[in-house]
Amino acid sequence: MNYQAAIFDMDGLLLDTERVCKGIFKEACASLSIPFLEDVYLDIIGRNSQGIEKVIRAGYGRDLDYPVLHEAWRIRYNAVVKHHAVPVKDGVVELLTWLKNNNIPTAVATSTQQDVAKIKLSLAGLDHYFDNLTTGCEVKNGKPDPEIYLLAADRLKIQPEQCLAFEDSNNGVRAAVSANMQTFQIPDLVQPTAEILTLGHTVTYSLSNVLATLKKNSQAA
Repeated sequence: MNYQAAIFDMDGLLLDTERVCKGIFKEACASLSIPFLEDVYLDIIGRNSQGIEKVIRAGYGRDLDYPVLHEAWRIRYNAVVKHHAVPVKDGVVELLTWLKNNNIPTAVATSTQQDVAKIKLSLAGLDHYFDNLTTGCEVKNGKPDPEIYLLAADRLKIQPEQCLAFEDSNNGVRAAVSANMQTFQIPDLVQPTAEILTLGHTVTYSLSNVLATLKKNSQAA
C-alpha cells in the first residue's frame, strides 16, 4: 500500500448521520401522508441533491410532488444538523489524528451541500483535521461518478492512485474505485452488494480496523 493522501466521505462514514436522516425522511413522508419506501431511500445514500431527486421521483412515481416532500424533509433536517452535533463514528478521531501526526494530507469529498457540510464538521469538532472540503454542489456529476474524488485529489495536488478513499455507501465506493483510489468501505446502513464486492476494494467494519492496517503497513515499510 503506497499512498500520499486520504480522502473521506462524511455522512455515515465520519458522522453517524444516516440513521438521523432516515428518521427525518420518514417523518416528512408521514406529515404528507406519503408512504416511506425504504428500498428507495437506501438507494439515495451517497448521492448529491440531483441524484437524490432522480431516484426519489423514479421510485415514487409521477404523482409525487417532489418539491413539497423535499421542503418538508429539508426543514426538519436542517433544524437538527445545523444546531446539534451529530455523533462521530468509532475510530474517526484516532485515525485522523494518526494521519495528521504522520503528515498525510486529508480531504472530505461529500455529496452534502457545502454550507451544511461545513456546519456538520464544525459542530462535530472535525473541521480542523482536513486540508480541503469538496462538496456535491461543486461537481456536475455526483457519486457514483468519480468527479468529486478527482476534484478533491486535484485540490490536494496528489495523483488519484496515490490517495486512500474511505466510504460507507455502494454509490461512494463506485465513485472512489472509478477514480482509481485505494478504497476502503466501512458499511453503515447499506451492505455491499455482490456486484460491489467484485470491485476489489477493502471492506471492513470500523475505522479502527483501518488504522490498525495502516499502522502495520507503516511499520513493515
